[in-house]
Amino acid sequence: MTDALGWRAKFGVLGPSTNTIVQPEFDNMRVPGVTNHYSRIVIENASAVSDETFIAGTMKISDKTLEAVKGVMTCAPDYLIMGMSAVTFYGGAEGAQRWRQRYEDASGLRLSIGSEALVAAIAAYGGIERVALLSPYFPAANREVIGFLSDHGIHTVRDECLRCPSWTAIAEVTEPTLRQTVAALDGDDVDAILQVGTNLCMVELATALERELAKPVIAINAATYWHALRQYGIEDRLQGFGRLLQSH
Repeated sequence: MTDALGWRAKFGVLGPSTNTIVQPEFDNMRVPGVTNHYSRIVIENASAVSDETFIAGTMKISDKTLEAVKGVMTCAPDYLIMGMSAVTFYGGAEGAQRWRQRYEDASGLRLSIGSEALVAAIAAYGGIERVALLSPYFPAANREVIGFLSDHGIHTVRDECLRCPSWTAIAEVTEPTLRQTVAALDGDDVDAILQVGTNLCMVELATALERELAKPVIAINAATYWHALRQYGIEDRLQGFGRLLQSH
């Protein structure tokens, strides 16, 4: 017996309760027979005014992730996806592996996380060694992302953190601001533009920018959902979400 709608896979998505972007972006990338089941990591809309408050706020999300795992397991999902990326970069490659393993052990399911999905996407494109990085974070979190990428042989040439003042403010960043930021980051010395921070609305814009700049522009939500599909064995190619989902 299979689920009437999720006859190929039921994905359990773990995301902060303040995040309004990851759920609709993931739903836009669903393929026939796959359903997404969002489990909210219940948190307050924290104010981030410094490196310290930003890191502390993300750790509160991490501390409450296990409850969201327990909640989504009641619908008997087949695979899990983490819809928040910052904490998955902390501690470099080893830190990411330990973080993922904790929740895989707790659930008995495999889990796609943003950090590992991003390096898998970079490998799928091929030829990417030097990147520019865009995030809604504060500098301390960008440093963690840069360290993680370095562990995988990826050099960050430039980075920009938007220092969004609250979790919900991340979803309020406008397309003109994102375009302006990408323009400042781009150059002949970078092979790709990377965007992290799952509450930043970037999948459609990254698709357009990839065409305009003639180089990979990888949005974290696209990379993470692509990774989940491929890790689960679903090879459908999707149009309209960038070369990653279309060709890899």
